[in-house]
Amino acid sequence: MSVQQEIRRLKNREIDYAKWDDCIQNAANSRVYAASWFLDRTATEWDALVWGDYEFVMPLPYRKKLGISYLYQPLYCQQLGIFPKPPADIAMGFFDTITRNYSYFDIQLNASNLPPKNFREIQPLPRKNFLLRLGTDYEVIYSGYSTNTKRNLAKASKNNLGLLPGISLEEYMKFKAANLSVKLSAGKLKNLRQLIAFGQHKGFGRIYGVYSPANELCAAVYFCRFKERVIYMNAVSDEQGKKLGAMPFLIDNFIRENADKNLTIDFEGSMIPGVARFYEGFGASPETYYRIRSKRLPFPIKLLRYIKS
Repeated sequence: MSVQQEIRRLKNREIDYAKWDDCIQNAANSRVYAASWFLDRTATEWDALVWGDYEFVMPLPYRKKLGISYLYQPLYCQQLGIFPKPPADIAMGFFDTITRNYSYFDIQLNASNLPPKNFREIQPLPRKNFLLRLGTDYEVIYSGYSTNTKRNLAKASKNNLGLLPGISLEEYMKFKAANLSVKLSAGKLKNLRQLIAFGQHKGFGRIYGVYSPANELCAAVYFCRFKERVIYMNAVSDEQGKKLGAMPFLIDNFIRENADKNLTIDFEGSMIPGVARFYEGFGASPETYYRIRSKRLPFPIKLLRYIKS
């Protein structure tokens, strides 16, 4: 049987969730974003490509506009793609299946997936993530901080800030809604609430909050642990928190608490230079992953713009 014949395109109702999650959990390149419960709470709808008996899988989050299905990257899902890392011929089979079944797509692979070379229908765009490994003691990690980060922490230490691991979801969501840097719909905030609530219920998600001297919440982060990766997911600060250095204070305390453990902080990266420098200031190293999108424009440009909106 050929590679192409081994690949099945399954509707969501046809997916064996137990086999799917087992594949994701055991993959060396596993990401929480590809777990069935995570996709169910972030994607409008999702189908899948499956090779063999779930030896290799790829989620296909899709939307429909004017009767046309297209693949997209759901909010809160930084990296998807193929799990586990496939041999080159199987990867090519997955990419070929996508291009044959979807005339438009704009998705992000995980860092273990390389985009196909010389594949004229796919445009690869490199993106950066930032990772900080915590497998050494705090002093060693701190020695890798930038001068600017150390300076900001010294200032923050004088501001009588308080850190509370485990603040309530209600307090966090109220603070998040009041301090959005980018406008989010009520539906997207509901998705975030569901993700955090599930993580808290299962015991692998926790919200850390920083309080001002007046005992007002001024910064917060939801940390989601998946295997040995702790994702710095959805950080938020208000203007007071920014002035007081609340976020550097929070991150440094989290590092101190978890130093010398077999964990990696996944900052989820940023293509914004200032944000990237902030993560690098804690000694985080860049990791490249790829966004891939279709080069084909099979329908009018006006319609394409409508679909992407």
